[in-house]
Amino acid sequence: MTKVWGGRFQKETDRLVEDFHSSVSFDRRLYRYDIKGSMAHARMLGRAGVISAAEAGQIVTGLEAVLADIEAGRLEFSVEAEDVHMNIEQWLTDRIGEVGKKLHTARSRNDQVALDMRLYLKEEIRAVQGLLRDLIASLLGLAEKHLDTIMPGYTHLQRAQPVTLAHHLMAYAQMFLRDLERLHDCYRRTDVMPLGAGALAGTTFPLDRDYVAEQLGFEAISENSLDAVSDRDFAVEFTAAAALSMVHLSRFCEELILWCSAEFAFIELDDAYSTGSSMMPQKKNPDVAELIRGKTGRVCGDLQSLLTMLKGLPLAYNKDMQEDKEPLFDAVDTVKKCLLVFKPMVETIRVKKENMRKAAGSGFTNATDLADYLVKKGVPFREAHAVVGRAVLYCLQHDKSLEELSADEYRNFSPVIGEDIYGAITIDRCVGARRLPGGPAPETVREAIVRARAKLMEKS
Repeated sequence: MTKVWGGRFQKETDRLVEDFHSSVSFDRRLYRYDIKGSMAHARMLGRAGVISAAEAGQIVTGLEAVLADIEAGRLEFSVEAEDVHMNIEQWLTDRIGEVGKKLHTARSRNDQVALDMRLYLKEEIRAVQGLLRDLIASLLGLAEKHLDTIMPGYTHLQRAQPVTLAHHLMAYAQMFLRDLERLHDCYRRTDVMPLGAGALAGTTFPLDRDYVAEQLGFEAISENSLDAVSDRDFAVEFTAAAALSMVHLSRFCEELILWCSAEFAFIELDDAYSTGSSMMPQKKNPDVAELIRGKTGRVCGDLQSLLTMLKGLPLAYNKDMQEDKEPLFDAVDTVKKCLLVFKPMVETIRVKKENMRKAAGSGFTNATDLADYLVKKGVPFREAHAVVGRAVLYCLQHDKSLEELSADEYRNFSPVIGEDIYGAITIDRCVGARRLPGGPAPETVREAIVRARAKLMEKS
């Protein structure tokens, strides 16, 4: 097959290089965006008088036919044509003849692929945002059902203070809301039209870049032709946002995995989102959560691939940049699949409230409240901290909880402790008294849910 760039070459491309050089095996997924961009470019060329209006019409009609044939499975991409762009151009020329060769006037594959990727990513950002909104809405609904479900909060994976399951779920809702905001910002920087930059220095033809941007739904056009063809910040930024979303999913999955173990027994995953063992008939494994946790590494790796590919590149376009697509595509596919399966998995968990409450009531999770009680009686906090530490040690030595200490035993640690201590350190009191904004008290979490719903509507 004759290469479009073959005029100055005296030898055919080596077969090994042909395969090595070709990107059509993965960039073929850009065909819709490539054709959409080419249609807008052809219309603009006709409007600007670079080609005739009739020729522009022929090209657009031909591209519409090519699109229909691709989607019907009647066309097969060729490695010899190198990439998605040249495959489409070849099919167009086969259909409409020499006029098809005029499509590439005032355009390079450099600005063409930048356009395709931005069109593709704009659409995918919206898709990921939709999945995130659905997940956040589910978490808010689940939190509403568990405003009074008390569980232990942890630091260092050690029981620390009592909270509620609603409060815990809302922590993840806040993470995913930030992910939504990051994607919103990323979309704005992706929404820039690079076509017209040519290979690197624009063109002498009187192109109407604003018209093309309007046709394709872009908010702005690129300000510098060198930057337009060499910029992949938008791909890096999306992949970074996707990696962070995956990290949030992974942390959540890690907790679900722990919580459904016999050692915690806080929840049970639905059978539809669990698997069994080929050898041990009793097993019910949290494989979906484990896979999401594992796939997080892929997306983090995709981000590293993009950053490493770009870090040493001089301006403008370099063939290294062909390596931008597979990491980006993988990040998009992976985060979408994980969000899609995570939502119903969380919605269908069975919460074992009694076990959560029992765990919250042990491990001295009310020790901080005992210290706060002493401070309110006038004891300096550092002294109160030491007093409670000694009381906890005594309890450990005598196999008691703080609630089980007698008034006389308490007075051995501090004379200011009175009979009112018992009401001050109940688990319900420990949770309910934390009414500050951001705290776990049920009424506070209920207000947080209302605010989160309002924020979710803003980002819709």
